[in-house]
Amino acid sequence: MYPVAPRSASTPAIFGQPDRAVNGPPRATAGAALCSVRLVTTVAFDVDAVRARFSALRSPLVFFDGPGGTQVPDAVIEAVATYYREANANVSGPYETSRRTEALIAQARLTAAAFLGCAPEQTIFGANMTTLNFALTRAATRTWEAGDAVVVTELDHDANVSPWLELARDRGLDVRVAAMRDDTTLDLDDLTAKLDDRVKVVAFPLASNALGTVTDAQAIARLAHEAGALAWADAVHFAPHGPIDVGALGVDVLICSPYKFFGPHLGIACATSELLSAWRPYKVRPAPEAPPGQRFETGTLPHELLAGFVAAVEYIETIGWDAIRAQERALGDRFLAGLPDEYTLHGLPTMEGRVATFAFTHAELPPADVAARLGERNIAVWAGDYYAVEVMRRLGLPEGAVRAGIVHYNTADEVDRLLEALCDF
Repeated sequence: MYPVAPRSASTPAIFGQPDRAVNGPPRATAGAALCSVRLVTTVAFDVDAVRARFSALRSPLVFFDGPGGTQVPDAVIEAVATYYREANANVSGPYETSRRTEALIAQARLTAAAFLGCAPEQTIFGANMTTLNFALTRAATRTWEAGDAVVVTELDHDANVSPWLELARDRGLDVRVAAMRDDTTLDLDDLTAKLDDRVKVVAFPLASNALGTVTDAQAIARLAHEAGALAWADAVHFAPHGPIDVGALGVDVLICSPYKFFGPHLGIACATSELLSAWRPYKVRPAPEAPPGQRFETGTLPHELLAGFVAAVEYIETIGWDAIRAQERALGDRFLAGLPDEYTLHGLPTMEGRVATFAFTHAELPPADVAARLGERNIAVWAGDYYAVEVMRRLGLPEGAVRAGIVHYNTADEVDRLLEALCDF
């Protein structure tokens, strides 16, 4: 169980629930508090039992659209509704619902810190990853000069590219693109060649939202730091597939979105305390005593979505990353073994070095037609570039590709149903 916010006897339990076990304050490490709680497998994986926790999965639709947003368990829906019923208020009020909301925000920060492997004061909540990234990139570059550079990658989602391109247009910055190898892994030699003393940031994904390829984040962060640059990670696509620990990865900034890991539409970021204290945010005048991350939050937080986020992480905890990864690997192997010959897979041919997200094209049918035909059979997939603009340009796919994303609540029967449908086209 994640630690919850400590509270006095006068502070009500969140949503009227009984007190939960408190694991104590995060331990101090290298001058910053790091939450040591990590997710572990606690129960054997039973896909039918898992699916019973999602009312949405009773639909006849087969959901392979997780890369665009996963379904949410009923516990998340109930947490959002319960907040509205029992705690709906703004902060700083001398009454019960306001105190409940303050306790929820504190718990959400502890939950985010444990989920990402950072300190609670380093966490930032916002509307979504893209909005947070535009805000943080602007704060980070206030003191940059024309000619300063950012390196992005051909594997990136555009939300980790366009903020830098817009800054380049406004400020005369240089945006360089590190190449993807033919096997769809990142070319670290090309990345190294693009680093010099003008590079201030290396922006990269933990996993490609189009191809499923996982990057070597530790190696990228090390190269960035050796060049005197920051390592700026997009964890949106990786987050539903495995644990994140910013300390172990060595990244300076990391951003993700709970709606990709069974939660509500929300954005979460974390950054080092040194950066958050040094940057000046674009917002109304922050309270001088505000924690570093809180200084970058604009306006009133979506409290009900924070409640849903906490419930989503608690849901993941009950499953465990070992079970999640084993289920996804088994289903991914099944898909790769059964993909018909009429289709070209764009990405790694095995489950090594990837998550279970697959981009593929038919020998004759446009991706949009394949996706539409699957939709007619109640199978949800995506077609196009999914904002992985550089990926599709590199692969020479102007119409993009079909994308099927597997998460742990999918089943072997669903994978077989998808493969059988693809055989009919």
